[in-house]
Amino acid sequence: MPYQHLIASTDGRIGVITLNHPERRNPLSLEMMFELIACLDEFASSGQVRAIILAAAGKGFCSGHDLSEMVGRTVADYRKLFDVCTELMTKIQSIPQPVIAQVQGVATAAGCQLVATCDLAIASDQAAFATPGVKLGLFCTTPMVALSRAVGRKRALEMLLPAS
Repeated sequence: MPYQHLIASTDGRIGVITLNHPERRNPLSLEMMFELIACLDEFASSGQVRAIILAAAGKGFCSGHDLSEMVGRTVADYRKLFDVCTELMTKIQSIPQPVIAQVQGVATAAGCQLVATCDLAIASDQAAFATPGVKLGLFCTTPMVALSRAVGRKRALEMLLPAS
């Protein structure tokens, strides 16, 4: 299946999904999240794929939600965006194959949540993680659940609360 925002391939019995919007640091747009869900479904049901690597093109792994989709929208639009994000994170945890994040750059906000939701994460020395995505007065708490499961409650809280 062709994708606009992803590159999907296999290497033997390993499925590789590459976030492919590097000029914007691979934001989780609604369209990208739908594609990720479809690609994960495809690999999960293939019978050939034994593990999935989630990688990203460019210098940034994932900048979180696409902010252009969060300005001037209705409550229904926000609900849809966050419902699809929840569906994506649930999909990662529910498929039979392990999903391994291969992090080569910055993962912020929902991008950090994406990494923490994966079964394993392999990070390069260029990787960095942060829960605040922007300095626009938004406080992103959604990564907290996955993050606290991955790194422990106290470390996750330290990452979530801004330093004064």
